[in-house]
Amino acid sequence: MNRRDFIKIGGSMVAMSLLGTQPASSAGTHSFTGYPDRYGMLSDLTRCIGCRRCEGACNKANNLPAPKTSFEDTSVFEEKRRPYVADVQSYTAVNRFEVDGKTVYRKVQCMHCEEPACVSACLVGALQKTPDGPVTWNDKVCIGCRYCMTACPFYIPAFDYSSAFDPKIQKCFMCNHRIAKGIVPACAEACPVEAITFGKRSSLIKLAWTRIWGEPDKYIDHIYGEREAGGTGWLYISGVPFSKLDFQMDIGTTAYPELTKDFLSIVNLTLISWPAVFGGIYLMTKKEKQPHDEEMEELK
Repeated sequence: MNRRDFIKIGGSMVAMSLLGTQPASSAGTHSFTGYPDRYGMLSDLTRCIGCRRCEGACNKANNLPAPKTSFEDTSVFEEKRRPYVADVQSYTAVNRFEVDGKTVYRKVQCMHCEEPACVSACLVGALQKTPDGPVTWNDKVCIGCRYCMTACPFYIPAFDYSSAFDPKIQKCFMCNHRIAKGIVPACAEACPVEAITFGKRSSLIKLAWTRIWGEPDKYIDHIYGEREAGGTGWLYISGVPFSKLDFQMDIGTTAYPELTKDFLSIVNLTLISWPAVFGGIYLMTKKEKQPHDEEMEELK
């Protein structure tokens, strides 16, 4: 398919979408409460020692490039880091904080929301929330629009700019390939102090509250992620206020896709689906590309 055909097809689709004037049916009441028996993760920040073994285990389990600095290097704590940004060759990053004379470490990664904003924003369904709990990404479908990066309230998805013609979104997948085989995620397996616990989300919430109620002087009376953004698969408990550890404290308890449902209920379905058609055309052109076309691109 050449450029002219692409424009013709795309233009036709846009025109067709503009012809539709019937309003979409009104949105139904919100009733989704999460998949039953879904898995989750619990980070106990009172236990984390900042060893960064979770970073190294993530790197190895996902066959990621080796970083310039070793995972034993603690000088990285001089700056706040995000997963898979700059030299962080891992889907998770540990940051250090000094709070009221205490050194606290916080592990950062995808929160695996119950109703992910990134999934709702994806035009082509490259991101999916699985019944097991992880939010996954399909590289064969992604068109590199990066809407997921804009939609995420936790600023997690990262774009691999080194492969602009082969779009890659980088984020934690909760080691879904290991979970499928009955193996716990690599970071939880590698943690030497059991600061990371893998299990059913409902059980993790019970465990978290048991610790909080059992040692009220040690823990803040709150599980971060139990209700934030409608609930997340990754949960945290801490001995210091979450606001002092760079947690997002202004996102509310409503799932982000729920915030847009009233708007979407009055928008003609074709108006929001034609971008996905462009994505489909893009995928077709990728598949139709001949070997000599790739060689010509390399010579440019």
